[in-house]
Amino acid sequence: MTMDVAVLTIFPEMFERFWTHGIVRRAIEQGQLKGDAIDIRAYAEDRHKVTDDRPYGGGCGMVMKPEPLAKALRAARARMPEAVTLLMTPQGRPFSQQTAAELARRRGLIFICGRYEGVDERVAQRFVDAEISIGDYVLTGGELPAMVIVDAVVRLIPGVLGGQDSAAQDSFADGLLEHAHYTRPRVFEGRPVPDVLLSGNHAAIDQWRLEAALVRTFLKRPELLEDRVFSEQELAILRKWSKKLENLIKVQSACCTDPLSGHQ
Repeated sequence: MTMDVAVLTIFPEMFERFWTHGIVRRAIEQGQLKGDAIDIRAYAEDRHKVTDDRPYGGGCGMVMKPEPLAKALRAARARMPEAVTLLMTPQGRPFSQQTAAELARRRGLIFICGRYEGVDERVAQRFVDAEISIGDYVLTGGELPAMVIVDAVVRLIPGVLGGQDSAAQDSFADGLLEHAHYTRPRVFEGRPVPDVLLSGNHAAIDQWRLEAALVRTFLKRPELLEDRVFSEQELAILRKWSKKLENLIKVQSACCTDPLSGHQ
């Protein structure tokens, strides 16, 4: 299956190099992705190709006009009738690995890249299937968020990364951050690669990687563990940590107690 992606923008030239690099280029060359940037200005009917106007009610900035956007969208949808239309906006649903996986199952994606103060609300209400945000901050346009989402989605298309399990082992793929990675040299500035990774014992390596992923997640993103349903293997690791912590607390408590007063 080929995924068809169309990006509606007033700066289509921003995507010229995007389609020709990295994983995105590989997907296109393999016939798994078709990427296109549609110039919204081409659908403006006035001689100056105006795509924005002053907001009703006053206020700062400009708003993208509905007519050129609607015409560009209809043209894209005529070519991609099964596509889902996405509006890039900081007011949208927070983008996540789960969202990327959902979008990777679609046959087509149409991105609306707003500029200025955003798009006319009637376009959002009439044409948009979902509003998506890549974070709680404001950019000058939706082009960079669209690139971020395309990159995250394309690498989940089966076969694009090359390794069958590559995407499945990424951070967030199973709710945990990914384990640490090492490559040659064996020792770098006095810091060696963990011995287990050199052992050839794949069961031990898998165990180390799972424990390393749990440690990273606990230290860097503990909120990811709050609602997690742990596997038996993960619970065994957590019980081992718990015993070590209990022993450490007992040792520290014994060391810090005054033997004469009985007080710490």
